[in-house]
Amino acid sequence: MILYHGTNEDIKAIDLNRGMRHKDFGKGFYLTPDRNTAIRMAQKKARLFGGSATLITYELDDAAMQSDLKVKIFPEQACVEWLVFVDANRDRKTIAPIHDYDIVVGPIADDGVVLQLTNFREGIYTPEQAAAQLQDKYLDQQYYLGTEQALRFLHKTNIESV
Repeated sequence: MILYHGTNEDIKAIDLNRGMRHKDFGKGFYLTPDRNTAIRMAQKKARLFGGSATLITYELDDAAMQSDLKVKIFPEQACVEWLVFVDANRDRKTIAPIHDYDIVVGPIADDGVVLQLTNFREGIYTPEQAAAQLQDKYLDQQYYLGTEQALRFLHKTNIESV
C-alpha cells in the first residue's frame, strides 16, 4: 500500500521520539493514502516551520495488517468510538499514552472535527451527538505507526519537493 508523509524536510530515519504526544492517535509517525492531503500538510509545515515542502512516499507492506501487530482500524466516517479515542489522545492533561496499538487507521480530525470535539468536551454534545454532526463530512484518512515493530513494515520509495 502506498502512503504519503508531508513535511518540511527529508526524513533520513523515522524517529518516533520526535512525534508530538497530543495528536489524534498519540505520539507516532503519521501518513495518509491521499497524495493531495500530504501535499497540503507539507506546504503547511514549510509555511509554519521553514524548510521546503517535501512529499515522502512510503510503501507499507500489506503483511503489516495481517501480522501479530496490534492494529485498530476505525470506519472512514466519524463514529463515537473514534471521537472519544481522538479526544482522549488530544487531552493535554493526559501524560501516559492511552493505547498500545502499533498501527491505527482512521479519519483525520481537521478543524471542523475539533469544533465538535470541543463541544463534546465542554458538555454541549454527547459523544453520539458530536459524531452525528460529522456524519456527512468527508474526512481524510490517516495511518499512525507508533512502534518500531510497525516501522519495520514501512519503506521509503520516493522523495520530492512540492
